Amino acid sequence: MSRLPDATDLLVTAREALLRRLLPSLPEALHYEARMIANAMAIAARECHATTAVDLARERELSSGIRRGLRDDASTRRELLAITLRKLEVSNPRLLAIYSEKGD
Repeated sequence: MSRLPDATDLLVTAREALLRRLLPSLPEALHYEARMIANAMAIAARECHATTAVDLARERELSSGIRRGLRDDASTRRELLAITLRKLEVSNPRLLAIYSEKGD
C-alpha cells in the first residue's frame, strides 16, 4: 500500500533540492542564507517526524482498543479527534479552518 507524502517527506525532498540543485547555481553571496534555510528545514522535519510518530502510535493504540471493543467512550473519541485535528494543522489547514467555522 502506498502512502501520500507527509510534511516530513516534503521538507526532506525540498531541502535536498535546495542543497543539490539550487545552491550550486546561486551566487556565492547567497550560500550562507541557503544553508541556513536548509538547516531550518531539517530541524522542522525532525520535529514534525517526532510529533507524528507519537500521535501515530497513540492513534494505533486507541484504534486497536476500539476494534477489540475495549475502548469506545467519549474520551477516546475526543483524543482521536484531537490527533486528527493536529494532522490537519499540518496537511490541510484550509480544511481545518472550514471545520472550525462549522463547529462555531
